[in-house]
Amino acid sequence: MATVTTQASAVYRPQITSKSRFLTGSSGKLTREVAFRPVTSSASSFKVEAKKGEWLPGLPSPGYLTGSLPGDNGFDPLALAEDPENLRWYVQAELVNGRWAMLGVVGMLLPEVLTSIGIINVPKWYDAGKAEYFASSSTLFVIEFILFHYVEIRRWQDIKNPGSVNQDPIFKQYSLPPNEVGYPGGIFNPLNFAPTEEAKEKELANGRLAMLAFLGFVVQHNVTGKGPFDNLVQHLSDPWHNTIVQTLRGY
Repeated sequence: MATVTTQASAVYRPQITSKSRFLTGSSGKLTREVAFRPVTSSASSFKVEAKKGEWLPGLPSPGYLTGSLPGDNGFDPLALAEDPENLRWYVQAELVNGRWAMLGVVGMLLPEVLTSIGIINVPKWYDAGKAEYFASSSTLFVIEFILFHYVEIRRWQDIKNPGSVNQDPIFKQYSLPPNEVGYPGGIFNPLNFAPTEEAKEKELANGRLAMLAFLGFVVQHNVTGKGPFDNLVQHLSDPWHNTIVQTLRGY
């Protein structure tokens, strides 16, 4: 909620009076007398508040979006969240995808930067699949699919029945404290950040930005054949000729 308070105070308005002596028969010089008269107004104050739930000023949010959810600005042009059950799933889906996007953007950008400046030597993110690993790509895909499938099933169970998967079924010594769905805490929160409303808003904002950044990285590479850092360096080397306009012209 943004609040702006202003107060009007006394101001001085210059008033200029000109007296010409061209027709008086005197010295014929033009003189001006300047007088400043204070103009006062009674002190007044007003408050401007940004309404939550209006993603576009003047456009009311749907009735089923009340602004009670973190990051809820009333944006749902396709009415996807009209069903409360669907909304419950979409909230968790956005939260998880935003977290993956933040990790993905860092994983795409940081190795590219460190390799470009000579600190490490690893493949660029768009060539990572071409590298040789301890197993073939198909084997790694199957292993990742099984592991992620197990994790997603557990997450689905937690959404359906909150707290039902806080106890590890294999390693009994590991368990999670009571938590809110989507914010498990425990070993998943090593810095012990409290899931306050402000923290939730910030995480969602950064997650949405990361999802857009990830999409931008992929589109940018498909157009230029380079990563974001290489494109930035190329642009800075000649800002007037290495721009999106020239890129689209040659595409």
